Amino acid sequence: MRLLVLGGTEFVGRAVAETAAGRGWDVTVFNRGRNAPVPGTRSLRGDRTAPDGLAALTDGTWDAVVDTWSAAPRAVREAARLLRGRAGRYVYVSSRSVYAYPPAGRLTEEASLVEDASADAEQTEYARDKRGGELAAVDAFGADRSLLVRAGLILGPYENVGRLPWWLTRIARGGPVLAPGPRELPLQYIDVRDLAEWILGAVERGLGGPYNLVSPPGHTTMGEFLEACVRATGTDARLHWTDPEAVLGAGIDPWVQLPVWVPPGGEMYDALHRADVSRALEAGLVCRPVGETVSDTWTWLQDIGGMAPQRPDRSFKGLDPALEARVLGAAGH
Repeated sequence: MRLLVLGGTEFVGRAVAETAAGRGWDVTVFNRGRNAPVPGTRSLRGDRTAPDGLAALTDGTWDAVVDTWSAAPRAVREAARLLRGRAGRYVYVSSRSVYAYPPAGRLTEEASLVEDASADAEQTEYARDKRGGELAAVDAFGADRSLLVRAGLILGPYENVGRLPWWLTRIARGGPVLAPGPRELPLQYIDVRDLAEWILGAVERGLGGPYNLVSPPGHTTMGEFLEACVRATGTDARLHWTDPEAVLGAGIDPWVQLPVWVPPGGEMYDALHRADVSRALEAGLVCRPVGETVSDTWTWLQDIGGMAPQRPDRSFKGLDPALEARVLGAAGH
């Protein structure tokens, strides 16, 4: 298979390029050249936001294109239009954020979508930009030849958003750790490598249309997730499970200050951790154990010196140590 990855050197794009190269595919990556390419891939240089920035893509044919773009949808529109006659399939890594909020029950691919999205838009906000990217892919390649991968929470090696790396770094410091409860809270996420494997399998099978891509609800729990972090780091960290009411009462923001965690029972929890993924499972989705995701991410962090890369267009994740200490102290820990 001949694969073109737009990006291909960071997080999801890198995992896709690395997995495809590992399968023996002919992989080309197109990017600005700011990061080292995946070994075994061919590199093309260009800035898709600049005039004539796609010039390096005017020649060549591919079985599929994978695009992870999350800013102005017009960048997806321009790339898709340029490639529609020379690529068999356009895979756009979208997001479950494209669904209208609040969710109406467990979200399937047929749920209502955000409004006012356009393939021609300048950058607006994340959900509408991702939906605009979907529209751009479908406009150029049609519904059958465009694959819309609506990913949920993505974790694993190469993460540049700061969620799992923050937890690992915090727990590696040891001592008492504020663990937001309940311990048995079910979580949904996708290991970036499982996401990549599914995408390549979907390309091989010629799939099209939208798919929710995240683990089944309850693939792991908050307790299993944080205990895996303790095991991976091998520190003396002690998890102190704290009721959601106490966490929220301290003014702590779910998802941002305590990454991954959202209190149970509300619209935000339903939107992030209760997606219906039966369609992806029927199409071959396999999810590895949480312990493997956590330990491999810790190994990667150590290999790069302990400092995870951070996307400039994403906010900092994590809890201030002083606030954590105050909450733990109030609880007698």
